[in-house]
Amino acid sequence: MWAILKFDKKNFEILKQNFTKTLGGDLRFYRPKILLHKYKKNKLVAKEVDLLGDYLICFHNKFSDKNIIQNLKFKKGVKYFLNNFRESQKEISDFVTNCKQFENNKGYIVKSFVHTEINTFYKFLTGPFTNKIFKLVGLDNNKISILLENFNTKIDKRDFLFSRV
Repeated sequence: MWAILKFDKKNFEILKQNFTKTLGGDLRFYRPKILLHKYKKNKLVAKEVDLLGDYLICFHNKFSDKNIIQNLKFKKGVKYFLNNFRESQKEISDFVTNCKQFENNKGYIVKSFVHTEINTFYKFLTGPFTNKIFKLVGLDNNKISILLENFNTKIDKRDFLFSRV
């Protein structure tokens, strides 16, 4: 059974040890990550970012037992478990499967993970236009036409990471 919890990133290794000690084997953690490239002081710097922020997806068969969840709530590194994860097993499983399909060989989510729609506003997360908002006006195979501050251009969507505003 899948569970979603909010955790303290500094204590992730301690959390893994505590969960393994309490639950035993067959414990899986899933933290989808994106590798962002940003310019800092005219240098390109790679930064690893958790797609879910400080949320973590875990799988173990014993998560169906409420007493186990009560025990794990107070382990170091756990802030809280999300409620009603038992009713959302199919959605959680589908999300994990979808994320794994978009992982590269290093385990990072690729840029094509973002679904794009025409006439929608997006914000650049990487590249020289970081944090700039643009409007998507056209789609080709790997190129997108954008309108950025009254400037219309085409860019390769594989070169930049952006999210919907």
